[in-house]
Amino acid sequence: MAYQSEREEIELKKHIDYKDVAYLRQFVSPHAKILAKKRTGVPSGKQREIAQAIKRARYMALLPYVAA
Repeated sequence: MAYQSEREEIELKKHIDYKDVAYLRQFVSPHAKILAKKRTGVPSGKQREIAQAIKRARYMALLPYVAA
C-alpha cells in the first residue's frame, strides 16, 4: 500500500471543535486542502467531523480556504 509509509500518527480527541485551530491544522495540507482519511489514518466518522470542523473554521475565518 503506497500510503502506509506516508501515514502520520495523530492523536484523536473525543470532541472536535472548530475553534481548536492548532489541532485542525494537522489535518490540512500546506496548500490548505483537507487531507484524506488514508493519509491521516482516521476512522470515517471522525474524518467527517474533522472535515465539518475545518469547513466551519474556514467560514469563521480561522483557517484559510487557500494557502497564501
